[in-house]
Amino acid sequence: MNSLSDVWKILLERLKQDLSPITINAWFDEVKVVTMEDSALVLHCSSPFKKEIIEKRFTGQIKDALRDIFSADLEVKILDDEQLEVYHGVRPDHPDIPGENDAFTFETFVVGPQTKMAYAAARSVSEKPAGKFNPLFIYGDSGLGKTHLLHAIARQTKRLRPESKIILVNGEVFTNELIDAIRGGTTADFRDKYRQKDLLLVDDIQFIAGKQQTQEEFFHTFNALYESGHQIVLTSDRPPKEMTQLEDRLRTRFEWGLMVDVEPPDYETRLAIIRNKAVLLGLNLPDRITTLIAENITANVRQIEGALNKVLAYRDLIGAMDEEAIIDAIKDELKSSSEYVPSEENIAEYIAKFFNLELDVLRGNGQGREVTHARQIAMYLIRRLRGTSLKDIGKYFEGRDHTTVLYSLKQVEKKMRSDPAFAETVKEITTNINSKT
Repeated sequence: MNSLSDVWKILLERLKQDLSPITINAWFDEVKVVTMEDSALVLHCSSPFKKEIIEKRFTGQIKDALRDIFSADLEVKILDDEQLEVYHGVRPDHPDIPGENDAFTFETFVVGPQTKMAYAAARSVSEKPAGKFNPLFIYGDSGLGKTHLLHAIARQTKRLRPESKIILVNGEVFTNELIDAIRGGTTADFRDKYRQKDLLLVDDIQFIAGKQQTQEEFFHTFNALYESGHQIVLTSDRPPKEMTQLEDRLRTRFEWGLMVDVEPPDYETRLAIIRNKAVLLGLNLPDRITTLIAENITANVRQIEGALNKVLAYRDLIGAMDEEAIIDAIKDELKSSSEYVPSEENIAEYIAKFFNLELDVLRGNGQGREVTHARQIAMYLIRRLRGTSLKDIGKYFEGRDHTTVLYSLKQVEKKMRSDPAFAETVKEITTNINSKT
């Protein structure tokens, strides 16, 4: 072996014993050898997305190949562009932004009715920061695209204003860094790191609730940035008012700007997400598989990604895309036949019973405040629990159009935000329906 390129060629030949040529071409085409250290092979991959896949799926096989070639156990380090610059002693322009992820851009974010507002607000703050949407607070369950939007804001801001000082951090990381700074006597450096920025993005801010010293520090960081006219974007699994251990002064500030929620995607949006992510992964999914995933995986985008990754692994390892075999491969990701999924009828019947109404009155043209109130909740839960389209919900309630359904959904969401007792009632109804009470 006369050069590093020879090492890489031999390594690829060895990997061909375990991986198909398609897999090697798809994932290793941008990989180059940086150096061979005493105990590690250092590689560089320009695509953060491919780098992540290689680290998760192929590191073990690379180590096995190295052991066969050199009769020694070597570690594998894979550097992205910024890490490569640091390795060569060059300071990156934006050291505080995580490695850019090809999948986390505005272009790859599939916009549906449940994420339209959050998406529009995220684009707005990236293009016109520190305006009326400061802070921007995005909340919703895990796996619905909040982190995707944070990364997209960072990337778009960096593209439009390269000189911007940006930091993207998780609430837990912020807390741990503060603890380390206090222990090491470096709190001044910690404050400079977070308060001298043009854009602060914090994922899972709910993590700081109940941590008195962290909340104190974040309160002053928030004030420093806000008063300097810099943009703040926060995400959480719940709105500020539901963070019972969050200090009132922080809760108030989090509500200063714009709060938007994200909800599980409806069926049409799930189809679009699956097709979009399949293209990114280089998968040509049969329509039957796409439909099967969209119909059965309804909770969040992350579960959809998990199913697609299993399909990808199956293709790479088995080298085939037989539909029945793929269905068998992802069966754990799909809802089992024994898992209870309430129908429109189940939901409507329970709500009619709960409000002491006849089902045909609830579904029909019955008027009155109580009937309208119950009907709106029924529409909301059919949408939430089943992901049924607005059009189909309208059909179920005797021909109402989608604008009427959309209005009903917004009314319920608005009241849940402003009336904790009402929100608890809806949660109680939801729990009872899901438990087949």
